[in-house]
Amino acid sequence: MEDCHKKILRRYRINIVTSLDPSSLYDRLLDKGIFTSDMIEKIKNSGTRRDQARQLARDLETRGSLAFPLFLECLEDSEHHSLAKLLQNGGLQVQDLKSNTLIHPLVRTRPLSPVLDLQQQLRTDLTGTLTLSPNSENFRVQDQARTRMQGRNRRDSLQLYKMDANPCGRCLIINNVDFKPQSDLSNRNGSNIDCDKLERRFKALNFLVEVKTNLKQRGIKHELSELSKKDHSSYDCCVVVILSHGTEVSHNRFPGAVYGVDGQYVPVQHITNYLNGKHCPSLQGKPKLFFIQACGGDERDSGCEVPSDEVEESSMGGADDQTDAIPSSSSSDSLSTSDEPDAGATLPTPSDILVSYSTFPGYVSWRDPQSGSWYIETLDRILEENAATDDLVTMLMMVNHEVSQNSAKGIYKQMPGSFNFLRKLLYFQSSTLGQNVS
Repeated sequence: MEDCHKKILRRYRINIVTSLDPSSLYDRLLDKGIFTSDMIEKIKNSGTRRDQARQLARDLETRGSLAFPLFLECLEDSEHHSLAKLLQNGGLQVQDLKSNTLIHPLVRTRPLSPVLDLQQQLRTDLTGTLTLSPNSENFRVQDQARTRMQGRNRRDSLQLYKMDANPCGRCLIINNVDFKPQSDLSNRNGSNIDCDKLERRFKALNFLVEVKTNLKQRGIKHELSELSKKDHSSYDCCVVVILSHGTEVSHNRFPGAVYGVDGQYVPVQHITNYLNGKHCPSLQGKPKLFFIQACGGDERDSGCEVPSDEVEESSMGGADDQTDAIPSSSSSDSLSTSDEPDAGATLPTPSDILVSYSTFPGYVSWRDPQSGSWYIETLDRILEENAATDDLVTMLMMVNHEVSQNSAKGIYKQMPGSFNFLRKLLYFQSSTLGQNVS
């Protein structure tokens, strides 16, 4: 398959997964020779409708150069008209980017009145090139095309973080599952599933991964302090993942706090301070990424009514889902003044930091005891499917969108989000992820 067609399939993977009914395509895909019967059976056995749609899109990339246009025909034949149009229009966008030239609309000639003919001549420059009237439809179309090109040029001018070190950097995962009885906090069943997923994922992204389990408050601080003391000079990035119970606390930078298994918490803003310019000079100017799977408070979001076309089928959420919520607190875990950020740093204090939260500040975060948390499951899958083509911020927006479609107990919603202080685009190393894509 052509690279441009692969990019379209990856760019609109979410749309394919949420709207495609694979069962209506199987016979057509077989008749057109896109897949063999064995491949169709493999897709059917991959799981739910969404899982089958996801597997179909992946396998489609491995087929020949005619697979994409034939797939569009199958979509039209099975009345997936909107999806077919979306993918087809995506093809025009990719070709436009590939050629880096404006695609001018075809203007059909027609007889002109003498007055209009004179006006047209007056708008023709000395070289004989027709200059369109600002009031004409063709002028507006070309002007919109120029605006889009200028937007792409501005995005192209953004710098990229250097992410080619081998290994790329260190990744610390703190996985708190079993809480002490005196903490009055429940055990976090399903968290080990989250931990295993992200350990594999960041290893695949070429990080040195270290996992710490069931840490008390003091243990969390110790591991972060040890991480800040390491020499990161030969690395390009640093990642911290925390899977625990959480709560809402007073703050002046980053909201929320995470609990140790002893029931004592550490504010997120203090967690980020360990890796700032003052405490970890070898990470100055390098991206520092924090992924927090914990509740931001104890409030439950029952959602708000929206038009039906804004809501997509939920892939997760059941009656047994649990939260990582702890009642909010106005107190703050105290770090010494030496843990405060360096006001004289060369770069602004929050620069090159991104904190991705599983839920909106103040709200609960949902976790399935059997399959793990909504946020981590979705984050892992989005990284797997899109790290080869998309930057981190774009992928986190995909995570936000997918998680927002889920419902717990048929009622409650969840909205992830990020505090983004990155200065450049961040693309992970993805060679390992792309090995199975031909």
